[in-house]
Amino acid sequence: MDDLRRMAVFAAVVQHGSMSAAARALRMSTSAVSQQLRLLEQGSGVTLLHRSTRKLSLTDTGARFAEHCQAMVSAASQAKAQLALAHDAPSGELRMSAPVGFARHIGPALAPLLADHPALTLRLLVDDTMINLVDARIDLALRAGRLPDSTWVARRLCDFDWVLCASPDYLRRHGEPTTPSELARHQWLVGSRDGSALQIELAGPEGAKETLRVEARIASNNQLSLEQMCAAGLGVGMLTHPDVHALLSTGALQRVLPAWRLAPIPVWAVTPQRDNQPAKVRHAIEALRAHFEATPGTRR
Repeated sequence: MDDLRRMAVFAAVVQHGSMSAAARALRMSTSAVSQQLRLLEQGSGVTLLHRSTRKLSLTDTGARFAEHCQAMVSAASQAKAQLALAHDAPSGELRMSAPVGFARHIGPALAPLLADHPALTLRLLVDDTMINLVDARIDLALRAGRLPDSTWVARRLCDFDWVLCASPDYLRRHGEPTTPSELARHQWLVGSRDGSALQIELAGPEGAKETLRVEARIASNNQLSLEQMCAAGLGVGMLTHPDVHALLSTGALQRVLPAWRLAPIPVWAVTPQRDNQPAKVRHAIEALRAHFEATPGTRR
């Protein structure tokens, strides 16, 4: 490393034409510059400069060596510029992962970012299993709910509201519940891998609270499938409001017990590291945050 530093000093002397000028550009003393050149010559056993009281002149070997030293300095400057560019402008491949239910938000959220930065590409891995970010080389993951302990860094983007809903056809056939206790007799679509029962905690008017346990007729670990089956009239589902907002707006789904509320679910941006995030990750997180802020059924 010392030789590289001395080569950079030598290139500066050649560029500026004198040791004193190079010293000013490098913010060194003239004697320090002279010492670095002397050590470079002693280490190589070759004379690079002819020194006189009036000027410096390159030896033939020094002239050839100077070309390579200047190329080295130029390459280092370009490398530093690339680091600055990576810090300021999104570029390269952004590797993301998300559960199937959240994947629908990534296109609308990142479309403006991708349109504004042609050098940025996206590799999206959609999987409901918990992908290891390091093993899969993931830059950014969307996660929801309670996160397991890990060394990864989680930033809260927003909360999704849960809603109880069913199709109008289902409610015509089975009746519309008017109290939480009536929910237990309905057919339920439950987000679960093993088909286990669902415990629901509801907050109602004037501080009322109800906790009930419902059995699953249909269980799935995929929220999108539950939404589709709910719209098909197969039962009551506890679904995230942003994902069913359009179905509620068109009347394909109807809210059940709208005066009662469920605790929201947090949505996280998860990254393998906290510091020195590349621009592609920082901009993607802000794009996701902005998208969710404008999405009905979310809260900060």
